[in-house]
Amino acid sequence: MKIIALIIGCLLFCIIPSYAQQPDNRSPLEIAKAIGDKLVRETSFKYKLTLPTHGNIFNEAQSVNFERTFASHGPAVAYAYTELQSVDEMDLVMQVAHKDACKIWLNGKEVYNKKGNGKLKLHFEERSIDMHDSCKLSLKKGFNKLLIKSETKGTNSWQVFIQPPPDKGAIVKKEFAYPNIGLSSAKNVDASVAGVTNWLLIGPFQKEGLGNQQLEMDLNILPQQSIEFGKMYRGQQGLVSWTIPKVEVYGDVIDAKEWGTPYNWNYHNGGVAWAMEELSELSDEKKYAVYASNFCNFHLNGKPFVEYQVNELYAFNSANSLFINTPLLDFTLAPSLPFIYKLRKDHTDFVNKDKYVHFIDSMMQYALYQQLRLPVTNIFTRTTPKKYTTWVDDMFMGIPFLVQASLYARDPALRKRFIDDAANQVIGFNKEVFDESANLYSHANYSGSSVKLPHWSRANGWGIWATSEVLMNLPKKDIRYPVILKHFQKHVKALIGLQDESGFWLNVLDRKDSRKEVSGTAIFCMAIARGIRLGWLDTKNNYPVVEKGWRALKTSISSDGSVHEICMGTMCSEDVNYYMNRPFYDNDTHGLFAVLFASMEMEKLTKLQKDILR
Repeated sequence: MKIIALIIGCLLFCIIPSYAQQPDNRSPLEIAKAIGDKLVRETSFKYKLTLPTHGNIFNEAQSVNFERTFASHGPAVAYAYTELQSVDEMDLVMQVAHKDACKIWLNGKEVYNKKGNGKLKLHFEERSIDMHDSCKLSLKKGFNKLLIKSETKGTNSWQVFIQPPPDKGAIVKKEFAYPNIGLSSAKNVDASVAGVTNWLLIGPFQKEGLGNQQLEMDLNILPQQSIEFGKMYRGQQGLVSWTIPKVEVYGDVIDAKEWGTPYNWNYHNGGVAWAMEELSELSDEKKYAVYASNFCNFHLNGKPFVEYQVNELYAFNSANSLFINTPLLDFTLAPSLPFIYKLRKDHTDFVNKDKYVHFIDSMMQYALYQQLRLPVTNIFTRTTPKKYTTWVDDMFMGIPFLVQASLYARDPALRKRFIDDAANQVIGFNKEVFDESANLYSHANYSGSSVKLPHWSRANGWGIWATSEVLMNLPKKDIRYPVILKHFQKHVKALIGLQDESGFWLNVLDRKDSRKEVSGTAIFCMAIARGIRLGWLDTKNNYPVVEKGWRALKTSISSDGSVHEICMGTMCSEDVNYYMNRPFYDNDTHGLFAVLFASMEMEKLTKLQKDILR
């Protein structure tokens, strides 16, 4: 029997992850500090220089930058060549954007011809770009030759952009085989060239003898007849041959994982910085506040560089590009939380204070006047996947900022406007995305459909977190306070009924076969601990729940501050299997900042209980 027991013990030791094998007797604050220390040690807040990467699937915007390649200051035309490889015959609508005249041929047949209006129109949406013109490509199976002829009148912005209709994050995605794009199979083009770019360029050209007044957009010069390498053409300033676009050097983040890095511009990294500010206050250790300041200053100081990459090099997917021209709460109000929190708390003349003030003023204006809102209820909504899709995520993405703005604003009327907005948002979201049949949030609700999306764990976390922020700051005498409090208590009761016997909550809350997940569990522990501490929830029924959840969370936190079993970022879908099959990662900041806040609330609750027992 002893031998059998020993064998079983050895097997369990091998099966159970090392971070969960030993009891964790650290206090919640010690755990938060371990996570914070790891972030301080490992986050560089620097860019590295890198060559551009170019995708070979034609499913996003492609840009051809003639201006950077030819540096022509006079009227001219030039050509760009690539190939599209299709698995079958298909018709593809291709969007096009350009400033001056442009022609496009597919397999020698003209498919697009526009004179241009002197304006480059790129409309930046939440997760996509729309272009002003389009044409139809009838692709044959296999390889298709695409030739673009572009004019410049000698002014700036000599570029052409093409893309298929943008994928705006559709909830139900149809399978679609996008063609490949590039030179990998182009005859007589070496793989080393195809590895650097998807395009060949030639130019600039100008009709001889006519000065700068007449261009050859309507002349059949040789590149339109056949693509021939090793041949010289008479260009605007002498003989020219095919070349590649100027190879730019970009700034990229360092050591990115599948989920990114702690200093990408997004809501969960802003959330980490916000958490580090509060951890600094709770622990009385400045290094965590320094981390948060480093995050803020990195983005404020780096903004001109990011703008250069996006607006001059047209690197729409370059590092931290979402800091520019992105009308989505994930990349506006939510990552601004550490900035406004610092302005509220730090009254010294700190580094970049003027930039903080200017930035937060712009975000307050964005919140009031620019963010898309739902008609009638006036709550935050999205255009993804179509206009007026309401995501429960946006409760967290927007409402905590409104609360902070109500505390930061100097004008009493503006303070009231922000807290009123925050309270009304909670009530409006509860009508829009709360499933009364389960007392849980569905992930999203989109216009014109009665379909209920799954009860994803972290989405429910976003909802209850935002609700708790309003309850902490809305006056109790406000008529909306008891309404919001009652909703909070109802939601908590439903969540308690779905806690797994392990103490975790599952990634899809009401699917027993779903994985245990850390970020949702951490947010629920934070909210319940906060509720007990502030008197919204009774201790007798709720403390055993949060204690059990906290014990479970500790099994996923290593001694070095690593946090495991975190679901990566998620779009929304009607298909529950989309959520069931989402990848999990270690140290994804979606989970890190949730665990940091849970740790701090557990520390405050523990201290309160000790004070009561004295």
